[in-house]
Amino acid sequence: MEKLDVKLIPLQPEDREQFILDNQWAFKYGAQQEFGMRDEHCEEGDEVISRSTIEGSIDGEKAEAYRIVYDGEKAGGLVLSIDKEVRKGELELLFVNPNAHSKGIGQAAWQAVERMHPEIKVWETITPYFEKRNIHFYVNRCGFHIVEFWNKYFHGPAIPEEEEGHWSKDDEMFLFRKVMTDGNGPI
Repeated sequence: MEKLDVKLIPLQPEDREQFILDNQWAFKYGAQQEFGMRDEHCEEGDEVISRSTIEGSIDGEKAEAYRIVYDGEKAGGLVLSIDKEVRKGELELLFVNPNAHSKGIGQAAWQAVERMHPEIKVWETITPYFEKRNIHFYVNRCGFHIVEFWNKYFHGPAIPEEEEGHWSKDDEMFLFRKVMTDGNGPI
């Protein structure tokens, strides 16, 4: 496989608004591909992911936000939450602009994250049950494992008060985990 010219560039304040809009468009595109124009999977108006969810990720205490740049063009973005003390990282958000799908950009960006943070032992992320592209991406391309299925019978963490308006225990989500190895087992 040819090495892609993919870079992670720290999110700049002047690009924040476009980052949010691009993220919302990418998530909306995925939902529309799966469900058409129905909007029962939306958080805020007709948005699948709300502005407050994105801003909360970007502004998190341990957050690192990056633009994914492919061949010199903004092709997506991601937000990480890094806890160096316990060597755990969370992939809060990852999106690739729909016009750049299926080029290996997301996988190259994830590989860049792993190179950037070799100190992290365990990575976690979540995605909605209906995001088949994401499930394929995390499991088959990035080496994550599905470890929980959150649904009305079982839900992971308590819903933070500030999230209650657009997060429900009835939401169906997969929790993914990747334990880093050195070829001989977990590190």
